[in-house]
Amino acid sequence: MLDIDDRLPDLTLETPDGGTLRLTDMMGQTLVLFFYPKDDTSGCTTEAQDFSRLKAAFEMEDAQILGISKGTSKGKTKFIDKAGLTVPLATDVDDSVCAAFGTWVEKSMYGRKYMGIDRATFLIDREGRIAQVWRKVKVPGHADAVLAAARALKGQTA
Repeated sequence: MLDIDDRLPDLTLETPDGGTLRLTDMMGQTLVLFFYPKDDTSGCTTEAQDFSRLKAAFEMEDAQILGISKGTSKGKTKFIDKAGLTVPLATDVDDSVCAAFGTWVEKSMYGRKYMGIDRATFLIDREGRIAQVWRKVKVPGHADAVLAAARALKGQTA
């Protein structure tokens, strides 16, 4: 499980248009990876909308945002359109990205156990090192806290 000071792994995600995206291709600027359980659910919609609302502020800090979950390319496109999202989303097709970041976990609901994505966010510096980790994220105020951390990180490297 990746943690603070670990390097960004060279793993691939699927984009909503059916293409691929390598995480290491995003190095060179600050990167915010937010892992969310499922498209088009209330908490995940709110979180993605919060990051979308702050997208311009993150860009002013030279930070890119990427939301990651399971699902299909078609489902991602539908979620983006329905929720009015401006942040990019990607699909972890083979669970490799979620497993590396420690977000693919056993969950339990009403006594039934299943595997799913644990809501978490990773702030990665320009050199590809994890600078900060938020696990077991509570959505209200989270995107604002990540933006504050991105600002602080930029101040450290300026």
